[in-house]
Amino acid sequence: MEILSSYNLIIAASVIIIISFLFNGISKKTNIPSVLMLIILGVILKYVLEFIGEGDIDFFPSLELLGIVGLIMIVLEAALELKLKREKLIPILKSMAIALIGLIASAYVAALILHEFIEGMTMQSAWLYATPLSILSSAIIIPSVSGLSENKKEFHIYESTFSDIMGIMMFYFLTGNLNPTEGAGNGAAGFAGNIGLTIVISIIASYAIILVFQQIKSQAKQFLLIAVLLLLYALGKKLHLSSLIIILIFGLIIANMNLFFGGFLSKYLNKERAEQIYHELHIITLETAFVVRTFFFVIFGITIVISSLFSINVAITSVLIIASIYIIRFIVLRVFIGSDILPQLFIAPRGLITVLLFYAIPKEAEIEAFDSGILLFVIIGTSLIMTAAMIKDKRKMNTLLDEIDEDIDELDKLHDENKNEDYNEISNNTDLELPEEESLDSEDHINH
Repeated sequence: MEILSSYNLIIAASVIIIISFLFNGISKKTNIPSVLMLIILGVILKYVLEFIGEGDIDFFPSLELLGIVGLIMIVLEAALELKLKREKLIPILKSMAIALIGLIASAYVAALILHEFIEGMTMQSAWLYATPLSILSSAIIIPSVSGLSENKKEFHIYESTFSDIMGIMMFYFLTGNLNPTEGAGNGAAGFAGNIGLTIVISIIASYAIILVFQQIKSQAKQFLLIAVLLLLYALGKKLHLSSLIIILIFGLIIANMNLFFGGFLSKYLNKERAEQIYHELHIITLETAFVVRTFFFVIFGITIVISSLFSINVAITSVLIIASIYIIRFIVLRVFIGSDILPQLFIAPRGLITVLLFYAIPKEAEIEAFDSGILLFVIIGTSLIMTAAMIKDKRKMNTLLDEIDEDIDELDKLHDENKNEDYNEISNNTDLELPEEESLDSEDHINH
C-alpha cells in the first residue's frame, strides 16, 4: 500500500493535470478531442495498476462524484457563455428544436436496436439504456469547437447544452415511471408540473443569490457561491426536481444581468460588483470544469474493460446505433439548417453524461445481457468520427486561406504591374512633350 501513499497520489494527480493541459494544446493543433486522449491515458494507467498489484481498486464512487460535479460545472460553464439577445432568439430556438428532435428520435431508434439485439431487453429498459447513448456531450463539444466560425460555435454550445439538460430530464422522467410513487410520477402532467416548479424555484433562487452575494465584500466568495449551487442541485435531486435547470437558469441570469435586471429591478443591482462576481465565477468554473473533466475521463478509462470491444454482438449493435445517430442527425440538420451542415453533421460525440446516466440506471431496469462495451464503442466511435471531420474541416479552411493568400498576392502583383505601366506611360508622355515645349519656347523667343 506504500505505492498509494499520500505523496504518491499528489504526484500522480499533479502529473495527470499537467498531461491533460498538454493534451489540450495537442487537441487545438490536431482537433483530436482531449477527452479521447484522457481515456487512453486511463487505460494505460489501468495496466500500470495491474502490473504493480493494485488493479482491484474500486473507482466507481469517485467516478460518480466527479461525474455529478463535472456535469454541474460544464452546464454552468456553457450557461455563462450564452448571451440572450433578440437576434439570438431564432438560433437558440432552432438549436433547442434540433437537440430535442435528435434526442427523442435517436433514443427511439437505439431502443429498437437494443430491444432486438440484447437478450431479455424490454422496451421500457431499452429506452432507459438508449437515452444516455442519445445525449450529446458538451464536455467534449464545447472545448473542441473553438476553431469554428462564431455562428457554428454558438450553435454547438446551444445544442449540446440543451441536449444535456433535456436528456437528463428525459432519463429521470423514464426512471420516475418505473416507480410512479417516487418523484414526479403521474405521467406527462406531473413531469410538466415538476419542470414548472423547478423553473420558478430557479428564478427566485438566482435573483436571491446575486442580490446577496453582491453585498459580500470578502474576496474569497467564489467557492462559497459554487457550494451554494451544489447544495441547491443536491437538494433539488432529493426533492425529485430537474436540478440541472437551476444551474442553467442561474448561469443565464448572471450572464445576462442587463436583461434580467431591467426596469425597477435595476436599482437593486450593484452592476460593478455583480459583473466582478460574473467574471471571477467564469474563470473558476472554467478551471474547475477542466480539472473535474480530466479526472473523470482518466478514471473512466481505468474502469473500462477493453476485451468487450472485440465482441461481434457488441460491434454490430454499436455500429447500428452509431449509423442511426448520423442518419437522424443528417435529416434533422437538413430540415432546420439546409445544405451547410459540415462539420456540424459529424460533431455528435457521447461522453460524460452518457457514462454518468448509464451508472444511474435503477437496479430493477438493469439487464444482465447488456455489455458495457456498447457504451465504450459508441463513445470512442463518435469521438473518432468527430475528430476526422474536424481535421478535414481544418485542412479545408487552411486550403481556403492559402487560396485567399494566393489571390491577394496575384492582386498585389497586378497592382504593381499596373502601377509600373502607368509610371512608364507618364514618363514616355513627359519625354515626348518636353522637346515640343522647349522648341515652342525657342521660337517665341526668336520672334520676340
